[in-house]
Amino acid sequence: MLIDSSRKDVSIVLCGEAGQGIQTVETILVKAIKKSGYNVFSTKEYMSRVRGGENSTEIRVSSNRVFSYVDRIDILLALSEGAIPHLENRITSNTLVMGDEKHLKLFSQDKYDLLNIKLLEMAIEMGGAIFSNVIAAGIIACILNVPKSVFESCISEIFSRKGEEIVRKDTNAGIKGYEIGKELVDSGRIDIQIEKNSEVLEEILLDGTEAVGLGCIAGGCKFMASYPMTPSTPLQVFMAANSEEFDMIFEQAEDEIAAINMAIGGFYAGARSMVATSGSGFALMEEAVGLSGMIETPVVIYIGQRPGPAVGLPTRTSQEDLNLALYSGPGEFPRIIFAPGNFEDAFLLSQKAFNLADRYQTPVFILSDQYFADVFYNQPTFDLEGLKVEDHIVETNSNYKRYEITVDGISPRGIPGFGDGLVVVDSDEHDEMGHLTEDLDIRIKMVDKRLRKLKEIDKEIVPPELLGGKEYKTLVIGWGSTYGPIKEAMCNLKDDNISFLYFKQLYPLHHSTKESLIQAEKTIIFENNAQGQFADLIKVKTGFEIDKKVLKYNGMPFSVEEVEKSLKEFTEG
Repeated sequence: MLIDSSRKDVSIVLCGEAGQGIQTVETILVKAIKKSGYNVFSTKEYMSRVRGGENSTEIRVSSNRVFSYVDRIDILLALSEGAIPHLENRITSNTLVMGDEKHLKLFSQDKYDLLNIKLLEMAIEMGGAIFSNVIAAGIIACILNVPKSVFESCISEIFSRKGEEIVRKDTNAGIKGYEIGKELVDSGRIDIQIEKNSEVLEEILLDGTEAVGLGCIAGGCKFMASYPMTPSTPLQVFMAANSEEFDMIFEQAEDEIAAINMAIGGFYAGARSMVATSGSGFALMEEAVGLSGMIETPVVIYIGQRPGPAVGLPTRTSQEDLNLALYSGPGEFPRIIFAPGNFEDAFLLSQKAFNLADRYQTPVFILSDQYFADVFYNQPTFDLEGLKVEDHIVETNSNYKRYEITVDGISPRGIPGFGDGLVVVDSDEHDEMGHLTEDLDIRIKMVDKRLRKLKEIDKEIVPPELLGGKEYKTLVIGWGSTYGPIKEAMCNLKDDNISFLYFKQLYPLHHSTKESLIQAEKTIIFENNAQGQFADLIKVKTGFEIDKKVLKYNGMPFSVEEVEKSLKEFTEG
C-alpha cells in the first residue's frame, strides 16, 4: 500500500519543463477533484522562462480542509528527466515516482520507487507528445477515485474554446490515462483512501488572486490602472476580464509611474481606483504615494511580493516589501497596510481597503505574494451580509474648502462637478482652499491635520487573530501567507501551550499587540524575508524584542514540516 489510509491526505507533485502543460494538468485535476467532493489545495513553483527549466505543481487531496504547502511527496509524476534532480530533497523512500521510461531511465530502482508508464509512446499514437500531460491527468484522476464523467466534463470545459476536434483528442487521451490508473488500482500498486465531503460540492474553488479581486469589486472599485508585473498581473487580468460585468475600467498604462498617477486621478474624479504591481514596479510609484498623502486623495495599492532587490527572482515568493510600503513616499502622512493570509480575509480586507481609503483619504496597501496569489483551494461562499460601499464624498457649496481644518483631521472630500465648490489640489503645501502656500504656521497646521487622522484610523484597526488557547506559554507570530503552514503545524503538534497570533493588518499596529506578546514565556516569528521586517516594526512600535526569528528567503514558502520542526526545537530547547 502506497498511502497510509489512516492519514487520509495525499500530496501529488507534477514536475516538468515549462511548455509541457503542467498548469493545464493542474487546472483539470483541481477542478475535477473539487467537483468530486474532495478538499483540494494546489500551489506551483516555476522558473522565469517560457521554455525549459523545471516547474512543479503540488496538489493536496484530503479528507479535511487543507490550505498549506508540504514538503512531503507521496506521488511524483515526472514529465521530464530533470524532475527527480529538481525535487531530490523532497523525495523519500515512501515516494512513488511515476513517469515515462525516457525520463526515468537514468535513475536507479534501488534508490527510488519507480513506476514506468509509456506516456510518450501512447501520446504520439494519439496525435502528439503534447497529449502526455492529459494522459497523466487521467491516471491521477482515476487513482484519486474521481468519477470518469466528472473528469471528462472538466477536460471539455477547459479545451472547449479550441474546438471540437481538440476536445475529442484530449478526452480520448484522458480516458486512456484513466484506464491505466484503473489497472494500477486493481493491481493493488496504489491504494488511496480519501473521504468525500458533500459540503465541498457547494463551496467555491478559487485562488488568492481571485479572492482579492472579488473583494476589490465588492469594495466598489471602478477603475484600475496598472503595468504588467508578476505576480500582480493575474489580478490585472481578473479585473480586466470582469470589468464589463461590474462596470469597471481597466487601463494598461505605459509604465508604473503613469499607472499610479492615473489611479489617484481616478479617485480625485470620484471613481474608486487601484493599482497592482510588485516590489520593483512599486519602487517607481513612491513619489506618487507621497502625492496621495499630500493632496489627501485616496488610492488602493496591491503589491504582489517577490524576491528582490531589483528584478530578483521574478516568479518566486517573499515578504520583502513591508518596509517598502511602510516607508514609501517623502514626508509624514497616514497609511494603512493589510496582509491577508487566507481567502476570507483577502476578500474582506480588500473590500474594506476601499472604504477606509475613501473615509481617511489616504493610501491603503494590500500586501500579497506569489505564493498566496497562486494557491487554489475550496472555500465556503463568502458572507456578504453587512458589506456595503461607504461613500464619503460630499456635495460642495460655494464656500467649500478642500483642506478644511477639522478636529479629526478629515476634511470634507468633494469631486469636480458635484456641487458649486471649486476642488483645488496641489502637491506643494497648501492652505485650506488648496492653494500653494509658504506660510510656515499653515504648514504646521496642515501636517498636524493630516496626522490627526491616525487617531481615527486607530479606532478601525483590524485586531490580530489568536489561534489557540489564551493561556499560552509559547506565542507564534505570523502575517500574510505564513498563516496556512503555521496553523496546520500547530494542529499537528497538538500542544495546548502554543498559540498563534496572526496579523492581517500590519500598520497601524493594534493596541493589544504588546500585551499579547508580554504574556508569553517565549515568542517566535516566521517571515519570508532575511531581516525580520515585521519583527522590527513590532520592536519599533512596542519596544518588544521577539525571542526567535525564523526567516526564509530562498523564494519558496514555508512548508508545514519546516514550521513544525522549528516549533519543536524552540519549545523543547
